[in-house]
Amino acid sequence: MVNLRSPREIALMRRAGLVVWGAHQEAAKLVRPGATTADIDAAVDAYFARQGAVALFKGVPGKTPFPAACCISVNDEVVHGIPGPRVLQEGDVVSVDTGCSVGGWCGDSAYTHPVGTVAPDVRRLLDCTAGVLALAIQLMAVRERWSDVATEMAKYVRDHGFSVVENFVGHGIGRSMHEDPQVPNFCTPAFRRNHDFTLEPGLVIAVEPMVNLGSKKVRVLADHWTQSTVDGKPSAHFEHTVAITDEGPLVLTAPPAQGESVGAAESVA
Repeated sequence: MVNLRSPREIALMRRAGLVVWGAHQEAAKLVRPGATTADIDAAVDAYFARQGAVALFKGVPGKTPFPAACCISVNDEVVHGIPGPRVLQEGDVVSVDTGCSVGGWCGDSAYTHPVGTVAPDVRRLLDCTAGVLALAIQLMAVRERWSDVATEMAKYVRDHGFSVVENFVGHGIGRSMHEDPQVPNFCTPAFRRNHDFTLEPGLVIAVEPMVNLGSKKVRVLADHWTQSTVDGKPSAHFEHTVAITDEGPLVLTAPPAQGESVGAAESVA
């Protein structure tokens, strides 16, 4: 069942989205050679605490509960990387995925950063992945069904010579981090037939393409969380929480507009 949110509820979710945006600014300051992934996670965790926000990723159930405020995935790691003592090197790429709850409403987003100067094909991978997320948001204003958006996303990635990860998809988001519907970045006949959904005002979804330089296939590592490309080639991941309004798509995890405050403590009338 897809929950449609009222304009007031979407405004409350924007508060969480702004705090997630702020957390990513803290993370970005530490993306440099010599920093550790634990350093980045600690900065985000501390930022959420200062904002009075709840870090959503901490304690997510699994064979072992997820231990951190961020998933931080480096190079061939696609998603769900556990922060730790790994030191970032010149030429790496690092994906930071994080989310929080503010007043019981959730926000979730991800960015993949180059560490210093990266190889040209890796730079194109990052540009393609950010570009396909931007394309999806644009199409949400003019398409009626998600299947039409997902079809165009897959074509965009394929036309750039990369592959869409199919093991993981986006999701609805609201009071919980993961809600219906599932939001794939590709379209199959089975999805179109059984799981497609309408892009209508009140819909709020986390759109998160993951794109690989080589094979789309992934494998889980021994920590039971980190997902890596099977061929060891780099991956990129970008995500925004997006609401459909009467005026079109509204990116809830986008930077603040003029006059907006990032502080989580402010209420929405």
